[in-house]
Amino acid sequence: MELQTVKLTVADYVATVEMNRPPVNAQNAQMRTELTWVFDTISDRDDVRVAILTGTGNMFSAGADIKERPAVVKAPGDYLRHNRVTRECFYSIKECAKPVIAAVNGPAMGAGYALMVFCDIMLASDNAFVSMPEIDVGLSGGARMLMELFPKSKARRMFFTGCRVSAQELYRLGVIEACVPREQLMDEAMKIAREIAAKSPLAMRFAKDDANTIEELSLRDAYRYEQNITIALSKTEDAREAQMAFIEKRPPVFKGR
Repeated sequence: MELQTVKLTVADYVATVEMNRPPVNAQNAQMRTELTWVFDTISDRDDVRVAILTGTGNMFSAGADIKERPAVVKAPGDYLRHNRVTRECFYSIKECAKPVIAAVNGPAMGAGYALMVFCDIMLASDNAFVSMPEIDVGLSGGARMLMELFPKSKARRMFFTGCRVSAQELYRLGVIEACVPREQLMDEAMKIAREIAAKSPLAMRFAKDDANTIEELSLRDAYRYEQNITIALSKTEDAREAQMAFIEKRPPVFKGR
């Protein structure tokens, strides 16, 4: 696919995915289709072990491109198809076989907040904030995504009023891993990405699937599921290599099998 609204670069097993639709990286159907394609591709690339999602400029994403809506919805079923594209975009991040780090370089509003939520690890620049402002344009949506990160009262206040929560407050609440100056954000994200990229790619693929799956399971079923994964991984070359490297006090050399 020829990417026009998203930039993809890969170096040292780290993919950087940059939303590139200035000035505010508003999400139209094209961007969402491209993001879905990018994360599906990352899942299948052996030269990628982790991804970073960020935005161009000083805005992570202002959310859905409201101006596009009249052009998209012209016939029966168009809105449903539009919503399906949106869902698949978000879930291409969650279901990506590799961990995805959100480097939130500015405001993440509405669907921009949703992109952040579907990432595995989140950090933000000190100029960032999150909000769910659908109520301000006569719409409703995103309450379940607010519930992923916030307790009941905070989530409902954000949902009912569209109020903003700063990156500093997100860090205080333990929602994000770091709140740093804008110019330090990608360095911080890269530190985490390199740490992940140094692990066994096979074990990491299992770990990502594990983290997603157990969210829907009871404690007992989740623990049983993870025990089965441990048994499967213990039989791999990468597991044996990791254990030998630990004993021999050297960096492991993983083969992904």
